[in-house]
Amino acid sequence: MIKITLILLIVLLVISLPYWLPSLVIRLRMSIFTKVNGDEGIQIPGKQVDASQFKKIYTNKSVKGRSKGANLSNLFWYWLSPGPEMHQEHIEEWDNYKELSSVTKNILSISNEKIEELWFKHERIIFSQRNIHSWKMVRLRDFIMPICASFFYELVFGEMCSNKDKKIILKHSNNVVSALKCCALRHMSKRDKLTELLMKKLDKGAFQYYFPEGYTLEDKALFLQGVFFTTAIVQMTDALTHMFLVLARHTDVQKKLYNTKTDKRFYDNIISETLRLYPLFGIAHRVTTDHIEIDENQSIAKGTVLCFNYPEYHKTGYDNPTKFIPERWETTSKREANYIPFGVGANRPCPASHLSLLIMEKMLHSGIQKFEFYSSVEHTRSLPNRGPCIIISRNHQFPKTIKKILLMFLKVRDYWEKLYTSISQLVYGFIMILHARDLKLADTYYKNPHSAKTVSDTVVNQS
Repeated sequence: MIKITLILLIVLLVISLPYWLPSLVIRLRMSIFTKVNGDEGIQIPGKQVDASQFKKIYTNKSVKGRSKGANLSNLFWYWLSPGPEMHQEHIEEWDNYKELSSVTKNILSISNEKIEELWFKHERIIFSQRNIHSWKMVRLRDFIMPICASFFYELVFGEMCSNKDKKIILKHSNNVVSALKCCALRHMSKRDKLTELLMKKLDKGAFQYYFPEGYTLEDKALFLQGVFFTTAIVQMTDALTHMFLVLARHTDVQKKLYNTKTDKRFYDNIISETLRLYPLFGIAHRVTTDHIEIDENQSIAKGTVLCFNYPEYHKTGYDNPTKFIPERWETTSKREANYIPFGVGANRPCPASHLSLLIMEKMLHSGIQKFEFYSSVEHTRSLPNRGPCIIISRNHQFPKTIKKILLMFLKVRDYWEKLYTSISQLVYGFIMILHARDLKLADTYYKNPHSAKTVSDTVVNQS
């Protein structure tokens, strides 16, 4: 009797693991993260600065430090290697920022018509009735990323991307996003291949935009790699994945959207609510370059690391903040709400905000008219599951029983995958945090900011 009871307890323990272990591992991982990187930051919103002060502090002229002087910078530079010293989002105001940002703006300064034409050209190859004749089970991130890779390649080089080059780009982008989510180790060999590809393209004169003088071929390649083939592809892919996954989990909203084909405002509301619930940035850290007075009793010292928590800020000041309610934007002003999905104009906003919103709207329109989306998986901001989803053609009569079986399969699979993912995130995250601390890429660079080689020479390949 005792043996039977013991066996039953063990079985129940094993079955219940995915329910309680992932959250425990996440707390443990965050504890390790804090201890390794030091308790140097002020969380905003938090105990010292609440949500009402978020924008005021974020836009303060003394909150302009990017990477210099923050332990967290070493980790972000590690994840963004090679070439974080050429990434305009992570360099200081005086670190060639204006020159590099002008190149980005020049590439992105195309008309709405050109954006739509270029996006549709690449979207229809994958997101089409031919590719999804009746139905398809996909991981949305994996499904959408090739579209983004092809789009940004042609945006930068003005020509179609070959399958061979696309594979190199996708291996790089997938490794970056997987490492950022701590779902895999950083593999520099995959990233270096993209650097080599971009250098070859630049050497052949494929890049037609003006680049300021004083930069080497490698500098230019690293800039394009970081801004367009890392940030642009990864962030655009995640935005679209969140958008379709949230509709797949809210079929009532999806049905309403399909029945209101010409209601542009409802499209905008869905996109806004998606970006509110699942902002593309988790925590953005900034370093104060001067003393800041909050009020008569509070101040922030120069050199303080401020950790702006986008998800927490987007939850403050809303009714039912964790629920997906696109209708809330009928009566809520984006300007007055706690809502900054692309940052704010006074402190380096995302230069691709207009392009991103336009692409999201166009793909939402074309996708919802052709297909239905269904999912039963957990939806979190970091998307470690990569967005499992069933896509069904609206021209195909799909049996409800089969759909229920597939949704149950997705749910059970996701339930057990969470167990593996949480443990792998703990292990991989711990390894990369320690490696980043040892390399100190940002610290090393700012000891000699005029030598880009300082960073690349200290990068250790990981296989």
